[in-house]
Amino acid sequence: MIREKQTSGLTWFSSDRLQVPHAMFSRRGGVSTSCWSSLNCGSATGDHQEKVRENRRRMKECLGISRLISARQVHGDRIGIIGPGPNDREVDGCDALITDVPGTGLLIQQADCQAILLHVPDKEVIAAVHNGWRGTRLNIIGAVIKTLERRFGADPSGIRAVISPSLGPCCAEFVNFTHEIPSRYHRFGTRDHLFDFWAISREQLLTAGVRQDRIDLCRLCTCCDRRFFSYRRSRKKGQVATGRNGSLILLPLLRPNGPESGSGNHRSGEHDQSRALWESGSPPPPTPGCAK
Repeated sequence: MIREKQTSGLTWFSSDRLQVPHAMFSRRGGVSTSCWSSLNCGSATGDHQEKVRENRRRMKECLGISRLISARQVHGDRIGIIGPGPNDREVDGCDALITDVPGTGLLIQQADCQAILLHVPDKEVIAAVHNGWRGTRLNIIGAVIKTLERRFGADPSGIRAVISPSLGPCCAEFVNFTHEIPSRYHRFGTRDHLFDFWAISREQLLTAGVRQDRIDLCRLCTCCDRRFFSYRRSRKKGQVATGRNGSLILLPLLRPNGPESGSGNHRSGEHDQSRALWESGSPPPPTPGCAK
């Protein structure tokens, strides 16, 4: 079940499926102005960086995050595996983040694209995925699940997942779908070149082995719902720039009946202490002009 919550002027959504702190924020409660009003977490949107930092600080405070890792997303399929480190940072050229380091929060920035938040309870691992139509073509969801299996020993049937507010089947129009969307997903077309990407992502999760009863879906369309930033809605209004909604997931320092901070279960032999390790063999493509 998806629940709407409010704290300190911020509005956010969470799912009962996930057993770790997480939040899918609306655009309300920040300090940005103009087309970025107000809780813009996007670092590459043209907004003032000090305002973005303040917005992110408020998000971190909401969940009790001390260390926040984000990705400079490129609509590819590279996966950053995040090891220990003291500071917030943004990792270039990837669209998914995985960590088993307690106290680390992962941030996805989106405006119509999906953020997919994953938790592996028995392995104490979390992941955050940025998924647009290009990510759907590449099946970044399946790639992340395989990485959780291979590197962390996760059983896909135990993974819990939630799909954030994002472009809904009411607004996901793809006139050139024969070139943009793989034919195996054409059955998810509705009418007038509209597609249900929520259903496609759920299908990809199921195909990767995630159980249906452990998948949650917000069913909030960012283009229709003005509580969220939307690239498509902004373009229809003639605006070139817009903000980014933030979706965060945290692996807590303390877990009930689990390891305390410092003991951790991060694999120091597998993780680089200062950077992300890549899980894709292909170089990231140039950043396209659509929303992150």
